[in-house]
Amino acid sequence: MGLIWLLVLAAVLAGMWKVFEKAGRQGWEAIVPIYNLYVLTLIVGQPWWLVILSLIPIVGILVMAFLAFKLAERFGQGIPFAIGMIFLPFVFYPLLGFGDAQYSPPAAAE
Repeated sequence: MGLIWLLVLAAVLAGMWKVFEKAGRQGWEAIVPIYNLYVLTLIVGQPWWLVILSLIPIVGILVMAFLAFKLAERFGQGIPFAIGMIFLPFVFYPLLGFGDAQYSPPAAAE
């Protein structure tokens, strides 16, 4: 079981690393706890204080789901893809990172 868990973790981290690189950030930023959430808010064009909300039990789940929807949107993906990112991140983050999806930066007014 431990080996399976490590493989799943490796798939998610590799996918996030590539997603961050596609968004113009450094890949290593994806593996630093809490800081990666801050960078994710920058990537999706949302306020930094969502990081604080993500640390609150239950609220954090909703915030992470919201950020997944926004991230999928930035890469031109729809709601079904975002749902996949929430429930099967070990499949959908690598698809986003290693696939053909292109990042579209947030507008300055957001």
